[in-house]
Amino acid sequence: MGQKEEIVSGLTMELRRGTIVLCVLSQLNEPTYGYSLVNVLSGSGIPMETNTLYPLLRRLEKQGLLQSSWETGGAKPRKYYVITDFGREVYEELKRQWKLSTEHMEKLLEG
Repeated sequence: MGQKEEIVSGLTMELRRGTIVLCVLSQLNEPTYGYSLVNVLSGSGIPMETNTLYPLLRRLEKQGLLQSSWETGGAKPRKYYVITDFGREVYEELKRQWKLSTEHMEKLLEG
């Protein structure tokens, strides 16, 4: 990998890191387990590794944005996550901030 590709890759990772919470919260209106969420995000063009997602889910749960429950009726137990009312409030504010930021960025990038 050349120097330019390395720099772009690193900066792209930084950009993604700042938006990943918004992406995750947007997908948890219904109870969803981690691996399924990885597939949904990846299928939407947001590649996500499980070793990145699970610590994030635990952090968001600790902050009160998500709640989890175990489903033990299937072949193997799965932990499902869903957004809380508080998480929905935070998500709506983050979404508002995202829209404002992208409007401003579009102006800067066009200029």
